[in-house]
Amino acid sequence: MESLSFFVGVIGNIISVLMFLSPARTFWQIINQGSTEEFESLPYICTFLSSFLWVYYGITKPDGLLIATVNGFGVLVETVYIALFLFYAPAKMKVKTGILVGILDVSFLTAAILLTRLALKGDSRIDAIGILCAGLNIIMYGSPLSAMKTVVATKSVEYMPFLLSFFLFLNGGIWTLYAFLVQDLFLGVPNGAGFLLGTAQLLLYAIYRNAKPSINSKNIISDGLLEEGFQHHQPLILPQSST
Repeated sequence: MESLSFFVGVIGNIISVLMFLSPARTFWQIINQGSTEEFESLPYICTFLSSFLWVYYGITKPDGLLIATVNGFGVLVETVYIALFLFYAPAKMKVKTGILVGILDVSFLTAAILLTRLALKGDSRIDAIGILCAGLNIIMYGSPLSAMKTVVATKSVEYMPFLLSFFLFLNGGIWTLYAFLVQDLFLGVPNGAGFLLGTAQLLLYAIYRNAKPSINSKNIISDGLLEEGFQHHQPLILPQSST
């Protein structure tokens, strides 16, 4: 059983690495254009926070090496993304990004680590970190819901790229299987939700990929069913905590 769980975990790591690297094309575009334009930094800031917490969970929990290593890679990648954002963003966005980094990736992260290290011990500490990680992952996995609503309303999958949904499906599925093998509820619940959400998105693709877009699709989008700049927020789904 241990060898099987390790093998599944390695596969999960490979898929997660691909997910973390998925926004690379976006940042290559930013570098070429010399500007972040309308792209938002929040997805990468949240992904950094989530990944760092999973690293903390992985090094705190016995046999959590696979969790810690892949999310450690995620921390490095997201650090590069955020640094590029701070370099290429307009002045107003730089200030906004700096404030968010200070609140979420410095203050909140430091407080979470200090509180769990100083106030809790043993299994209680592991459980507290796991609950925090799982809760954050569930919130982040819910980010595609607006896109799914838009697909149904417009009868078009234009704003829900296939690869994002496919990787969400794979990532959620493989880590749910790993969680089952190692009996880790904190991994299983959020990734199970991600797997179901990814499955639902793939089903929408099967239904609407050849459908004729609604005539009023642009009006539907502009009226608010598609949040402003959703295509720029979309990376939040992919590089988020890979466990």
